[in-house]
Amino acid sequence: MNTPGLPVSVCDEEAARTFLEGLRWSNGRACPHCGSVRSYPLKSKAGSRKPVRPGVYKCNDCRKQFTVTVGTIFEGSHIPLYKWLRAIHFLCASKKGMSAHQLHRMLDITYKSAWFMAHRIREAMRQEPLASKLKGTVEVDETYVGGKARMDQKNANKTPVIALVERSGHVRDGRVIAYPVERVTSKTLKGAIRAHVDLDSLIMTDEHPGYHGIGKEFRDGHQTVNHSAKEYVRGGASTNTVEGFFSLLKRGINGTFHHVSKQHLGRYCDEFSFRYNLRSVSDGERTKAAIRATEGKRLYYKNPLAKPENNM
Repeated sequence: MNTPGLPVSVCDEEAARTFLEGLRWSNGRACPHCGSVRSYPLKSKAGSRKPVRPGVYKCNDCRKQFTVTVGTIFEGSHIPLYKWLRAIHFLCASKKGMSAHQLHRMLDITYKSAWFMAHRIREAMRQEPLASKLKGTVEVDETYVGGKARMDQKNANKTPVIALVERSGHVRDGRVIAYPVERVTSKTLKGAIRAHVDLDSLIMTDEHPGYHGIGKEFRDGHQTVNHSAKEYVRGGASTNTVEGFFSLLKRGINGTFHHVSKQHLGRYCDEFSFRYNLRSVSDGERTKAAIRATEGKRLYYKNPLAKPENNM
């Protein structure tokens, strides 16, 4: 099975390694231990009982050995590299995500391995600080995800998620930032806007009282629509763009994953945000972007919830 954007022989380990080396070391091979660009491939000695596998290099400066997987989410994995690349493509090309059960079946690996593999890939997709804050017209909204609602309390057992979407003149432009929070309060909502939105912007929200007064801090102010009165558009004011993102997120969680724990919800927000922010490129280019993002990301099975800096 060939995968667009990946090596022609996608089931060949050597081609997968060569492809990864080309992406990671496009400007020349660099030692992941010390950064030196002086290294050489190790070769098996004649008659050696322990031949050196292809793709092992040794640094001329720090004298350490390395491969292209060192310092990435692939390091230490016993799963063939070509299966990793296929898994990344599946997650990048599936609009509503792909469950660990599906990965387990398609890649012929155990469910446990598929579950952790998917979380490692989501770690690579983790939202990094933006090069610049969201700007222009920025829609902000909150929703509740997961858990079954109780009869007496609509959002009990659910986790709130905040999303901020940069609206643009072109339907396929604009970035999103989305993440779960403990509670939806004025402090939480306004804090998210202040942290991620440029002051030269127009804020658009629904009528939630937690947003009241935020418009004074932004050049173009704050506009709202009253959803409780069934008002969804008033002139240019609406939150339809951010609600469209939430629709994708919920369809994925309800239809693909069925259940997402509160502890891991942030990683799913990262996955859907990654695909949304790269929605204007091909599946192959999106896959390459995710593969490039694997560098410097580690996640251990014994502690999959820890922050990256505590996992090294």
